Amino acid sequence: MRDEPYFSAEPVAWGPPPEVRFIRPKRSPWFEYGLPALLFALTAWTIYRNGGLEFVLAVMGIMLCHEMGHYLACRYYGMDATLPHFLPGPTPPFGLIGTFGAFIRIRSPFPTRKILFDVGVAGPLAGIAACLPVLYLAAQELEVVTAHPGGMLFNEPLLLRYAFEWLAPVMNVGPNQVLTIGPYGLAAWFGLMLTALNLMPVGQLDGGHAMYALFRGRAALVSRIASWLCLGLLYFGPTYLLWWILLRWLGGRPHPPTLDDTESLGRGRVAVAVLCAVVFVLCFRPDPFVFSWPDFWRDLRQLMGA
Repeated sequence: MRDEPYFSAEPVAWGPPPEVRFIRPKRSPWFEYGLPALLFALTAWTIYRNGGLEFVLAVMGIMLCHEMGHYLACRYYGMDATLPHFLPGPTPPFGLIGTFGAFIRIRSPFPTRKILFDVGVAGPLAGIAACLPVLYLAAQELEVVTAHPGGMLFNEPLLLRYAFEWLAPVMNVGPNQVLTIGPYGLAAWFGLMLTALNLMPVGQLDGGHAMYALFRGRAALVSRIASWLCLGLLYFGPTYLLWWILLRWLGGRPHPPTLDDTESLGRGRVAVAVLCAVVFVLCFRPDPFVFSWPDFWRDLRQLMGA
């Protein structure tokens, strides 16, 4: 039996269209449950090595909410999808977060544009909801310290800045001083950037799903334009180099149609799309690190012993 799912329907000469039934082939329990559990444990360990217990709880919680948003939406609509697969990342001295993110594999075709939209936006909306309590905890652990060379400097997204302004105690930052974040602050920063990157209207990212559900065939043009516009982000530094390569690859692949592309979304889902656009603006930062190209080449020469 082939591993890919298939669907069947019995056509009739009268009455409503036949119901589509997704048939799931039998799969190994190892690939269904064992591998996701192992990747979950490995990713939790690598994140813990980078930031400790509070950090791993916050980062894993945000990513788990994001992926379970997709997974539960698939289950609600009777679609076949894997459990979340987490991707472990490098540990110190080479790592910062300890993960490359997570994903689920959707093995069923999308029946309608409404379902495609709902599954696509469920992840980012669940993820941003999980970021809110982390933002509150992050605001409570801010500290003012004396600036010294060698530390990692971050540029904050708008939502992180507003949360600190509204929730953090009043602090006076004097000359040669900086505001430092703790493990919750770094987790919130990562969660916001992860949400923004997934909402980019490119290929089969979450934003790409929503874009196709809204505009169908015209989404391919939007995807190509957005992926090339990301090239301009390299002006701010090398941070987005790997993401631009990935987005170019995803943007070059047209989004597959749903089984019924004729169904409209309705005003409610259009309003949710506007909400997702607002979330993207609040979470995105073109220069997330204070890290320029001269810094990159200097560090590369030092790493190579030049």
